[in-house]
Amino acid sequence: MKARVEVFLKPGVLDVQGKAIEAALHGLGFPGASDVRVGRVITLDLVATDAASAEAEVKVMADKLLANQVIESYKVAIG
Repeated sequence: MKARVEVFLKPGVLDVQGKAIEAALHGLGFPGASDVRVGRVITLDLVATDAASAEAEVKVMADKLLANQVIESYKVAIG
């Protein structure tokens, strides 16, 4: 079973990479780009046989390792 975890900074946390990309886009002639945020995507193959247990397992992984709970949020997709 495949799992996808999207990790991103919580609102209000300064996204330095996002600001740098936004400035670069403006410099390249894309002034309409704003509020750029950078995150990461982690994909996993799981042995779980049902979506509910897979999602629960991935959430534990995210809580323990994949996301910094203080400054990051995450979304899990199973499929």
